[in-house]
Amino acid sequence: MVKLEDIAGLGLLQAPSGKPSEALTRSSSSYRSLDTFALPKERRYQQQFADIYFLRLTKIKPAVEQIAHEAWEETVLGGENAKKVERVLDVRQGELCWVAGTVFMDMPLKPSILEDVSKDRWISAPTSVDHYYSEDGRDQVMLEDDSGRIRLVGEPLKDYFLVTGCIIAVMGTENANGEFEVIDLKFADLPPQPPRWALSDKKIKSEDVSMSDPDTPSKKIAIVSGLEFSGTSTAYTTELSLLLSYLLGDSLDPATQSQEQSKISRLIIAGNSIAESASSDPHSNNPSTKTHTKKYGYDASSYNPLPSQLFDSFLSTLLPTMSITLLPGANDPANVSYPQQPIHSAMFPQSRLYGPTPTHPDEPGWLDATTNPSESEIDGWRVLGTSGQNLDDICKYMDSPDRLGLMEAMCRWRCSAPTAPDTLWSYPFQDDEPFVMKECPHLYFVGSQPEFNTKVIEGPEGQMVRLVLVPKFSETKEVVLVDTETLEVSKVRIGTRS
Repeated sequence: MVKLEDIAGLGLLQAPSGKPSEALTRSSSSYRSLDTFALPKERRYQQQFADIYFLRLTKIKPAVEQIAHEAWEETVLGGENAKKVERVLDVRQGELCWVAGTVFMDMPLKPSILEDVSKDRWISAPTSVDHYYSEDGRDQVMLEDDSGRIRLVGEPLKDYFLVTGCIIAVMGTENANGEFEVIDLKFADLPPQPPRWALSDKKIKSEDVSMSDPDTPSKKIAIVSGLEFSGTSTAYTTELSLLLSYLLGDSLDPATQSQEQSKISRLIIAGNSIAESASSDPHSNNPSTKTHTKKYGYDASSYNPLPSQLFDSFLSTLLPTMSITLLPGANDPANVSYPQQPIHSAMFPQSRLYGPTPTHPDEPGWLDATTNPSESEIDGWRVLGTSGQNLDDICKYMDSPDRLGLMEAMCRWRCSAPTAPDTLWSYPFQDDEPFVMKECPHLYFVGSQPEFNTKVIEGPEGQMVRLVLVPKFSETKEVVLVDTETLEVSKVRIGTRS
C-alpha cells in the first residue's frame, strides 16, 4: 500500500505553481542493429552439428596458438624445450609439448542426444536438468580436434572455468596412463575492440552534443528483463504499472523528470517478457479442471492470450515517447534453438505500427524486435546482449558458479555460446559460426539473472568491457540504467512502501 505522505513526498500532491509547465523532450538515441545472429528465411536442418565445432576451432585456434607461442616458445623444463604439435594424436609420452583444441566435458549427468535416440525417446523440448556436474569426481576434461581426443589432468585445470566448446591451448606431457598432464593453459583472450562510433557516419560524431559539451547531462539506456506478463497476479500488475509510470516519467516530480527520466533514450527488454505458463482460466489452479485434448499438437484450452495482450499494451504505451529493443527469451513466443529469431510482429497488433516501415524494411523502427543474442551499436558503443540461456547453461557445469566470472570467461574464450550445440540447442550452422566474437563489445549484458551485478574487464591491448547481469524484474523489481558516455551502471528498484 502506498502511503499518502509518500505520494506527497514525490511532489504529486502539490498546489499548482501558477507557472506554465515546461515541455520536456526525451533524448534521442543513435542506434544501429546488426544482423550477426539472423538466420536465413529458408532454414535447413539436414546438415551435421559437427560443422559448428570445426568452424569455431578454425576461427579461434590461430589466436590461441599465437598467445601460446609467445608464452611458451622459450619454456624449458628438465633440459627439454616445449614444442608445438599440430594435432592431439601427435602428443607423445614423456615429450614436453603444447597443443590447441576444443574442450569436451565428459559428464555422466549431462544430457546426450545420441543416448536419447538410441533409446528411441521422443524429445519435444530441450532437456531441463538442474546441473551437469557430479559430486563423486566422475567428470572428465577432454581436449579434441579432428584427429582425436585426449583426457586432460593436472592441478592447473582447477584454476580456470572450462566448459564444452571453448578453445584452449595446453602445455604438458602425456603420462603412463595416456593422459595429458597439464602444466599451463592459455585462452584466445579478448578480440580486437573497434573504436566508438566505428559503424556510424562522421556527421553523427560531430553533431553529438553530449560528446562536445561536458555540461550537458549524458543519456541513459534502460535495460529490464523477466517482465513475465501473466495477468494472474494483481500485486505484480501494480509493479508493472509503476514501471510503466517510471519510464514515462509520470510518477516523479518535475525536477527528476527533466534531470533523469527525459535522459532515458532507449529501453532494452532482455527476454522472458511472457510468463512461463498461464492457464486459460486465470482463477483455475486445479490441474483436474484443465482439459488435455489436443488437435494437431495445439491445445486450445491451455492457451491464454492475455499475457501477450498486456505486453502489447505495455509496449504501445511506451513507444510514442521511447525507442525499444526487444530480445526474445526462453519463455517468449519464439523459436527454442539458439540463436532465437525476433518475435513476430503479429504478436503485437498495437505496437507493430512503430516497427520498420514497408518502404524501409531494413531500417529499425522505434520498436526493434531483434534476435537473441543481439549485437548493435548504441550511441557509438558496440553492445552485445543475451536473454540469459547461454549463461544459465554454462552455470550447470559447475557448483556455485561466479556468473560475472563466467561472463568474463566467455569474452576471453571469444565465444558467447560455447556449449551450443552440445547442451544448448542451436541451429546447425555450416558456413559461419556467429557465436564467435570477432570484435570485442564495449557493453555485454545478460538478462534473466538472479541478481544484479557488474564489473569492467580489461584486455591485453587495452580493451575495456562493461559486464552487466540484468536481474529478473518479476523477482527483484529492478531496472538497470547505463550511462551512454561513461558506461557507468546503476539500478533502480520499482516498488511500493507499506
